[in-house]
Amino acid sequence: MKQRSLGRSGLEVSALGFGCMGLSFGIGAGVDRSAGIQMIRNAFERGVTFFDTAEAYGAQNEEMVGEALAAVRDQVVIATKFGFKNGDVAQGTDSRPERIRAVVDTSLRRLRTDYIDLLYQHRVDPAVPMEDVAGAVKDLIVQGKVRHFGLSEASVESIRRAHAVQPVAALQSEYSLWWREPEQGVIPTLAALGIGFVPFSPLGKGFLTGTIDPSTSFGANDFRSVVPRFTVEARTANQVLVDAIKRLAEVRHATQAQIALAWLLAQHPWIVPIPGTTKLHRLEENLASVDVALSPDDLQEIEKVLAGIAVQGNRYPPQLAQLVGK
Repeated sequence: MKQRSLGRSGLEVSALGFGCMGLSFGIGAGVDRSAGIQMIRNAFERGVTFFDTAEAYGAQNEEMVGEALAAVRDQVVIATKFGFKNGDVAQGTDSRPERIRAVVDTSLRRLRTDYIDLLYQHRVDPAVPMEDVAGAVKDLIVQGKVRHFGLSEASVESIRRAHAVQPVAALQSEYSLWWREPEQGVIPTLAALGIGFVPFSPLGKGFLTGTIDPSTSFGANDFRSVVPRFTVEARTANQVLVDAIKRLAEVRHATQAQIALAWLLAQHPWIVPIPGTTKLHRLEENLASVDVALSPDDLQEIEKVLAGIAVQGNRYPPQLAQLVGK
């Protein structure tokens, strides 16, 4: 697996990471504990060294990461997150310094480690000054419990305020062929400050792979069931994007997922997407995207195609949309 550096932080990771959320949270029922552990080990055995979890994904998610990687702890980079009251997204944000310290101690136990490589604030907390958040993480870094600081779905202003107190190693936000808003202000800021970018949902929560169509149904425990972009009407309208990616993939003898990931990798050398999956063949398909080289002409063609497509539907329902871009 090729390696990448997250900005100027010195944090070296595999060019693709592994997003662990869907193993137990958000995207359907997930898998049982043993299957989740095996999937994480499968990813490591195939060269992945960057694994992403969070308190909000539930205790089992961090515990699976900890158990799966305990024997190879010194060979991997583990990222986790704090930022929600009692670890529950529905209860709103909570980034008080005392809460950050408590979350870290709990995560360390679950992860079976004495340090967290990359600690993200999951969402900016309007009730707690960013300087206090960054200061609390800085103290944890001094104590050796944390090595690098990250933010998720933060605004340019929050990134700059945090970075002035404790250098931010990485920003994690949604970014893909169907969500390019970070290009407007966030990505130029990251480039200027030397901060790495970790796109989540790089495959559009599965939509860009071509495996979801207007007839697909989502269970009540699947986050996509409440996402406006996944209504039947939006999926019908957005099929034009999937069809365009399919045509590009066929010409290049790649899959749609591989084109979507290769496009992200081609944007900047400090971008490290973290696709997740519960299926081994999808993991292998995703990892093969690292060897899909898109030429400048390919990228120009993709840009031309995207310019003619207006993606329909908001990416979050109202209650979650208000948590991003703070």
